[in-house]
Amino acid sequence: MWKKYLKWFSFASLILIILSVVFANYSIDKSTDHLIYSDVNLIPAKRVGILLGTSKRLKSGKPNQYFSNRIDATIDLYKAGKIEFLVISGDNCKRGYSEPEDMKNELLKKGFPADKIFLDYAGFRTFDSVFRMKAIFGQTDFTIISQEFHNRRAIYIARHLGLNAIGFNAKDVTAYMGFKTKVRELFSRVKMFIDLHTGKQPKFLGEKIEIK
Repeated sequence: MWKKYLKWFSFASLILIILSVVFANYSIDKSTDHLIYSDVNLIPAKRVGILLGTSKRLKSGKPNQYFSNRIDATIDLYKAGKIEFLVISGDNCKRGYSEPEDMKNELLKKGFPADKIFLDYAGFRTFDSVFRMKAIFGQTDFTIISQEFHNRRAIYIARHLGLNAIGFNAKDVTAYMGFKTKVRELFSRVKMFIDLHTGKQPKFLGEKIEIK
């Protein structure tokens, strides 16, 4: 008898997981359609942008296309006069590994002014990066820079927190290269809903930083 109950419990759990994924993705995509841009000529200008961090290289040692494409998108925005200042928010939890520093160095090579860049070393998760834009950097109106799937989740978080955020989509990677990331994103969106509705807080806050 217990095997029968276990079978039905497993089936019900699978259905619940599928419904949760579908609901989360539908809600995020539908509510952010009017807030994302892929054309630099169409996106409204904002004083501050936030570049969401990622590793410069993959575990295999190969260059990370997500990284390079986000750098290019940021440069396009700046050259078009669509952002004036930039916060780079990413992971800095291990010695010798700093997403903000790596991204800043690449941007400097491409002509982004050093005095216009501010680093957020405590962007361990997308939620933390967005939350800290207001709590640490005092920003409530800004442009998020990442790939489209990531921008949508970040914008949803921002809007939930009462922030006026839009997103500029960096070029995506090939379907083969991005498959694992896209699958992981499905479940990240479900976790996002859990975090938002359980009062999750950033891992670190700290002293305020004025952007000027």
